Formats: sequence, structure tokens, C-alpha cells
Amino acid sequence: MADGVEVRGNHIRVYFRYQGELCRETIPGSASPANLANAERLVGIINYEIESGTFDYARHFPNSPRIKTNSLGHYIDLWLEIKRNQMAASGFAMYRSRTEKHIRPRWGAMQADRIDHLDIQHWVQSVLMPELHNKTVREIVSHLRQIFRLYRTRNRSAFDPTDGITISLPDADDPDPFTREEIDAILTHPTERQQEINLSQYMIWSGPRVSEAIALAWEDVDLAAGTVEIRRARVAGQYKVTKTRRSTRKVKLLAPALRALQAQERFTRQLPAELIQVVERDNRTIREQRVRFVFHNTATGEPYRSSDVLRHGWWIGHLEKAGVRQRGPNTCRHTFASQMLSSGLATPEWIADQMGHTSTAMIFRHYAKWISQDGPDVVGVLNQALKLS
Repeated sequence: MADGVEVRGNHIRVYFRYQGELCRETIPGSASPANLANAERLVGIINYEIESGTFDYARHFPNSPRIKTNSLGHYIDLWLEIKRNQMAASGFAMYRSRTEKHIRPRWGAMQADRIDHLDIQHWVQSVLMPELHNKTVREIVSHLRQIFRLYRTRNRSAFDPTDGITISLPDADDPDPFTREEIDAILTHPTERQQEINLSQYMIWSGPRVSEAIALAWEDVDLAAGTVEIRRARVAGQYKVTKTRRSTRKVKLLAPALRALQAQERFTRQLPAELIQVVERDNRTIREQRVRFVFHNTATGEPYRSSDVLRHGWWIGHLEKAGVRQRGPNTCRHTFASQMLSSGLATPEWIADQMGHTSTAMIFRHYAKWISQDGPDVVGVLNQALKLS
């Protein structure tokens, strides 16, 4: 019997080495001399195609279990399960959405080793780029690249059709903080929603993420010392510890932020505590905390459970009435960084520490902008200090 053919009972099985592994496949029919001769010819064809790089496993063995486990959809499933255990629920939801909407419909049913670099390049240029922002396309390609990395690891292969595909990004928009005039308009325009005014004032003058501000509890506040401890955030419908270890921080409050908490005290400090579950940074461990949330929705009497509720329930309408150009609630964080920078007194290191960042570059790149009308007369100060006038 020729190499590559064996008889198991009354069935014929062919075997061959493909992508470094020994593969065995049973072929239809009994172990008759005619079928054995066909099996020998098949093995010859398979070995020739493997050597020439034209072998298509699915064409020869469409019902093989290997076809399912070699489809990109199989590796998409494995990759998503890994990400589910690695990531916070909010981040994983975005990964899954983009994968299921864009990657699986186009590539999921295909054999991973039959996906070509030029086909992906064409998909990116003709399907994704006309419909999506460059940043989104880059993230989708990054997801696809990670899926192929998993395939490569499993199959001990260097094959990666995403290699060399790059997506350029436009320059990021400059930070667009509120000016002092806009801050005054937001905080002084008449409204019956005093708790929301207190929340806005606290955010503008202490710089938390909105998710951190709505998760602030009285157990984190020391009014006598003028400090708050940022320990948790509300993200994608659940409470979790802060974004990074560096984000867990004790903040010394500026006077307006402290006044906002003092004004808020009468609304919520004496309310009963509620038991919440907080997801730890490993995204698996859950710890219970009994807390009294500082900021409540005036309309419902309940703590804010998402920034969208704040944005659509009060923020957009209030800015419109106050005559302030629309930006989201997270602009309060940008405003804090920019006001501190424009003061000429706060160092980038201090600002980064207050906001929970290790890198001062993040402050300049994403949050802070020098607001000339709110800053000191730097030229005048320099003229005086250097005796140039």
C-alpha cells in the first residue's frame, strides 16, 4: 500500500502533513481495490498541491472537523472568549460589536489560511473606509490582526494577511474646554435642578471623569479636610474600580469644588446607604460596598446610573438655555485641566496627579488647552521679571 493510505476496518483513510501537522481523513466507500487506487491518486494530488501552495482543505474534505476549526469564525469565537475574560464589560461590548458587525459577516465562514492580503486590503479601502472614521477602521483591522495572531499561535504559522495594512489618522481635534465666561453661564443660569448645578461645579473644578463623579459616595468625602477619594466609576451599567491603579487617588479640592459638595450635603448626605457590587480590575472579582451616593438625579430622586442620563435629561437643555455652545459633560474634565494650565501656577505634573494620569503628555494631548483670556499676562510678567520694560 502506498505511503499516505491506510485501511481502518473496512474504511480507507489518507494521511498527509499540512502546516506542520499530520492530518488524517477518511474517504467515502469501502476498502475495495478501486477505492484504494483512487486514494493513492488523491494523496498524490494533495501532496503536489501542498508543495505548490494551492491546496484547499475544504475543497477535498468539506465535511472534515478541521474545516470548522480552521475557519476564521472559529478563531473569532476563541478570541472573543479570551477578551471577555480579560476586559471590562464596556470595552468588551465594543470589541464584540465591531467584530460581529464587520469582521464575521465578511470573513467568518472562510478558511483562515485562504484569506488573502489583497482581499483584506480591498475590503478596507472599498467597504470600511467609505463608511467609517479612520480611527474605527484602524480598530477593526487591529481586532482582525489579533484574531490572526491567535490563529498563528495555534497553527505555528507565520501566515498573517493583515501584515502591512496601515490606517493613517487625521490630527486629533484640539481640546475644546469651557471658558470662564461659559463656566459662569452654566453655573449661574436659573434652574430648579440645583443638584445638577452642584455636580457640574464639582466636575469643572476638580476634573474627574463623569463616570467617577456619578459614582462618588459620601464615604469617599472628607469635607473638613477638603478632600475626596476617587475609588470607583460607573461604566456600562456596572460599578467598577477606577480605570487604572493610578486613577485611584485622593484629591485636594479647590474652593469651588468644595463649596459644591457642601451645597450638595443637604440633599443626599442623610439618605440611607445602598449595597452595590463593584467589579475589581481583573474583571472577575466582585466586592460589595455599602455607600451613599453624593449626586442624585433631581427628576427621579435616584443616583445617576449613566452619563447619558445626565446628558440627555438635563445637560443639553441647560447649555442651550444658558447660551453655551454644546459640548458633552466630559468637557468639564477638559476645562479643569485647561483652567489649571492657563493659571500659570499649576504644573503639568500636579494636574496629571489630580486627574489620575501618570503622563503629562496626556494632559496636553487630550485635555488641556491654554485659554488666553483666562490666563495671566505672561508677557507683562516676563517684561517685569527680566526688566525688559
